[in-house]
Amino acid sequence: KGHVLARHNLGADEANNGNCELAVQHWMISAKMGDEDSLNRIKGMFMEGLATKAQYAEALKGYQTALEEAKSPQREVAKAFFNK
Repeated sequence: KGHVLARHNLGADEANNGNCELAVQHWMISAKMGDEDSLNRIKGMFMEGLATKAQYAEALKGYQTALEEAKSPQREVAKAFFNK
């Protein structure tokens, strides 16, 4: 899979070069690793007609799965502690 930020940046480079399909592929990978910026980029591409509804749905599902996998009791305790 690679490094999340590196994948996101590769997507941005491809988008800047006009390679929208490749950009979406890179952002799909980083979105599935929990990168919200990549998810938002795919959403933007979908809104512009440059990504499919299925691609956006897949990215959203992968993003949500990554967030669920990152949850733990220790994180919840820390979150409650720091959000007082």
